[in-house]
Amino acid sequence: QVQLVESGGGLVQPGGSLRLSCAASGFTFSNYAMKWYRQVPGKEREWVASISSVGYLKNYLDSVKGRFTISRDNTKNTVYLQMNNLNAADTAVYYCWGMGTWGQGTQVTVSS
Repeated sequence: QVQLVESGGGLVQPGGSLRLSCAASGFTFSNYAMKWYRQVPGKEREWVASISSVGYLKNYLDSVKGRFTISRDNTKNTVYLQMNNLNAADTAVYYCWGMGTWGQGTQVTVSS
């Protein structure tokens, strides 16, 4: 059974940082690209970042380039999203995606 479990969300002040994690199980993690998405209530889910199966290729939404970093540890079956210099527009539920499966999401709130 494919399962993705996100963690690391929370409340942070503008300019702060958070690191999201997504632990994968039920498939051969190192064979698959992984992605992060985010969603604000009333809006469509938005792609944020992607990483190739072995981590060499990374792509980002323009608005997060230079602030967010996606990475993965294939020995731990985990993908990460390091988010720096956060602002209010980054407030959303963040979802991990892989092998056609979504995680349950983790809330990120940026507010003073």
